[in-house]
Amino acid sequence: MKRIALFPGTFDPITVGHVNIIERALPLFDEIIVGIGHNISKTTLYPVEQRLHWIEEIFKNEPKVKASFYEGLTVTYCKAISANYILRGIRNMADFDYEKNIAQMNKLIYPEAETVFLMCDPAFTPISSSVVRDLIRNGGDVAGFIPAAVQLD
Repeated sequence: MKRIALFPGTFDPITVGHVNIIERALPLFDEIIVGIGHNISKTTLYPVEQRLHWIEEIFKNEPKVKASFYEGLTVTYCKAISANYILRGIRNMADFDYEKNIAQMNKLIYPEAETVFLMCDPAFTPISSSVVRDLIRNGGDVAGFIPAAVQLD
């Protein structure tokens, strides 16, 4: 069976922490689909087309990584793309508590998918898309927190 992992998120913008999780997960899976989910509770800064382009540019030389957009439940999308793993990055205990509850609910809805947690490298612990967006909105320097392929206007 092909090991397909969905790495869901808004990636608004994708950060060096996200890239680190994807790169470290590459040996574990045959394919990683970076799924940009539509989250009705979040207001995004960048259009989905821009976020897809960034991911495709960052991983243009890695055939195991693909980017896509989806709406609705993550597990519904997992079924649609035959993903049997959900990849999640964990920065701290708050992330773990939040992600654990979602993983348990996902397992009840779609038992065929396993959630795999990777702890982020310590250097990336304080980096989140939310913090990066706040820096961008306030004119801060985000160069160290986003991949070089992410060109902000």
